[in-house]
Amino acid sequence: MTSGPAPFCEICGAQLAGRFCSECGASREGSTCTACGVPIPSSARFCPSCGVPAGGIAVAVRDRTPWVVTGVALAGLMAALLIMLAREAPSASAQPEVAAVQRSPAEESPPDISNMTPRERFNRLYNRVMQAAQSGDEGTVTQFTPMALMAYAQLDTIDADSRYHAALLKVHTGEVDGSRALADTILAQNPGHLFGYIIRGTVARFRKDEKELARAYDGFLKQYDQEIKRARPEYAEHQTSLNGFRKAALDTGRPASGS
Repeated sequence: MTSGPAPFCEICGAQLAGRFCSECGASREGSTCTACGVPIPSSARFCPSCGVPAGGIAVAVRDRTPWVVTGVALAGLMAALLIMLAREAPSASAQPEVAAVQRSPAEESPPDISNMTPRERFNRLYNRVMQAAQSGDEGTVTQFTPMALMAYAQLDTIDADSRYHAALLKVHTGEVDGSRALADTILAQNPGHLFGYIIRGTVARFRKDEKELARAYDGFLKQYDQEIKRARPEYAEHQTSLNGFRKAALDTGRPASGS
């Protein structure tokens, strides 16, 4: 009985003399599914039982390898960059002067005014706005002026000093009509009060109204001596402003009060 012709390897075409191809090593009888264990014919590309690709597990592992390598490389690169940035970044504790330079007044947190009385809250905010205005910090002026005016509106009692503060705040926001109205109220309730004339003069300067400024100077100088004798507490607090306005009035050639 003669045997039939030798079979050929379905993978590389070489003749098969045993259970495995002598050229590529493929199994003559096929392989076993790595997922369910069912034999897979050598000519089949998928398991006839579960549909997993022939050699699926090995293929999946081989296909993921480039991505795993790439991920590891990227992770290493990111770690190196973070280390470099950490070394180059200035430490706030090691270089406090750098941190101080980088932080502008406008970036500072608002003062803790939650436990203050309405008067203390208003005065604190007013002082912050005035200091910022003197230093040219328009950002802080813009940020805190509305807060200061809200605190003013919450005062239980309003005197000439608080009206004077509120009037100056309104000037900084360009609300000169409201500022002038406060000056009129001060003089109506306290005739001759010097703050009323200072506010009127400030509004006149803002409007570039020389006639109104002249009237403010005249009224201030006329009342100055008598008002200073009253020793109002608010005059002591704002002595610099009083002296400055008086000097500006006298520099125009107007006579001092009583002369």
